[in-house]
Amino acid sequence: MNKILLTGSNGFIGSHFFDNYSTVYDIHKFSFLKDDITKLDLETIDTVVHLSALVHRMGGASAEEYEKINVVQTLELAKKAKASGVKLFVFMSTIKVYGEETEAVYDETSECYPEDAYGKSKLKAERELQKLESENFKISIVRTPIVYGRGVKANINNLLNLVKKISILPFADIKNRRSMVYVGNLSHLLHEVIIQRKSGIFLASDDTPLSTTQLIELIADGLGKKVYLLKIPFFETLLKLLKPSFYKRLYCSLEVNNSATKEKLNLKNSYTAEEGIILMTQGKK
Repeated sequence: MNKILLTGSNGFIGSHFFDNYSTVYDIHKFSFLKDDITKLDLETIDTVVHLSALVHRMGGASAEEYEKINVVQTLELAKKAKASGVKLFVFMSTIKVYGEETEAVYDETSECYPEDAYGKSKLKAERELQKLESENFKISIVRTPIVYGRGVKANINNLLNLVKKISILPFADIKNRRSMVYVGNLSHLLHEVIIQRKSGIFLASDDTPLSTTQLIELIADGLGKKVYLLKIPFFETLLKLLKPSFYKRLYCSLEVNNSATKEKLNLKNSYTAEEGIILMTQGKK
């Protein structure tokens, strides 16, 4: 059985991966907060799946914090893994390495122009990891858009709670396109990368992007709740002026095309976006 070292195992993605693949792999957990990396023994480990990170925060964190956790700790673990004979290092990255919302569609080969400290730290870690790659030590980088599913936090959870509480919302007829990935589809992609031992840049995404209007309607359907969506004059303009960050997330597009990833891995998503959202709203995996 393939032996895996998994970091971030208590997080949203890590806990889902462990719960669904602990019978497929011999998974060992490591926490930078609780464990001592100097005592970490990787001699029998085949693959490191590094999910632990300081994630993007609306309130922000310092560039130094992002550097320490997302770059320095990552490289420390990767160098130890390479020296110990680990064959594959899987790094969880983000589409924020490309930049922010745009009408363009990002793919695996798009130029990277991250705008915030989180995206910059992830891109730096990617590039430093690639310098460590060799014939016997492969690097796989998985870039994700918003990941959703049971236990999700931040923006999707806020939207979920909003739909639960309010039946009339001013979000009708929004035409943006947002790529997201259900955590079950992301876990399946990680599984395929591990078993195929493929290196390179991989993009995770559900098969179809959704508009904010479609997303709210699907959440409401999953909750079995009737929600009335209205189009209020000047609301979009007012939100753009007063809350530009909210405006971007609700009205702007951030779309990826991961057809190259699917072809390279012969990958088929296990769930549609509709199925994933229903599972999320019902608290199922």
